[in-house]
Amino acid sequence: MTTQVRVLYDAETLAERIRGLAQEIAARDHEKLLVIAVLRGSFVFAADLIRALHYAGMEPEIEFIQLSSYREAMVSSGQVDVVRDIDSDVRGRDVMLIDDILESGRTLAFAKDLLAARGARTVTTCVLLDKPEKRAVHIQADYVGFQCPDLFVVGYGMDVAHSYRQLPFVGVMEHSSSKPSDDPGRV
Repeated sequence: MTTQVRVLYDAETLAERIRGLAQEIAARDHEKLLVIAVLRGSFVFAADLIRALHYAGMEPEIEFIQLSSYREAMVSSGQVDVVRDIDSDVRGRDVMLIDDILESGRTLAFAKDLLAARGARTVTTCVLLDKPEKRAVHIQADYVGFQCPDLFVVGYGMDVAHSYRQLPFVGVMEHSSSKPSDDPGRV
């Protein structure tokens, strides 16, 4: 059996949408914006979005937070833990969380509540992919790259067992018993 990755959102589509997101974010009045990327899956998206924000005329400060509801399990425990915290004081600041996928919403809701409790003036959220049918808590992202079908996606920073993060596109894992495809859109 071979595993292939079918392209869902190619590199050009991602780049175009990220430029659009940056324009949407820049159109909103932010004071001393602090962008916090939720590690690990968002790191590629966050890097591209931060550069796009620069070209849109913004100069955000950047931080990283690592959260986990999985630890070593294959299924979310439902409880979110801070694995690596930010160093910056958020009191009185506009903060924007960047994450790769909004599914259950537990992680993003936890992070948003945590930063609000620490005194952030505002906490907005930006996600590359939104899977609203997977929501377990009430949360909506302020900025969404794409409404994503309920598929297991990899690439563009997202992984399975630490593999596929390097792919320049978002793809869907497909298993086949036949030989690998000659289609250049597949890996």
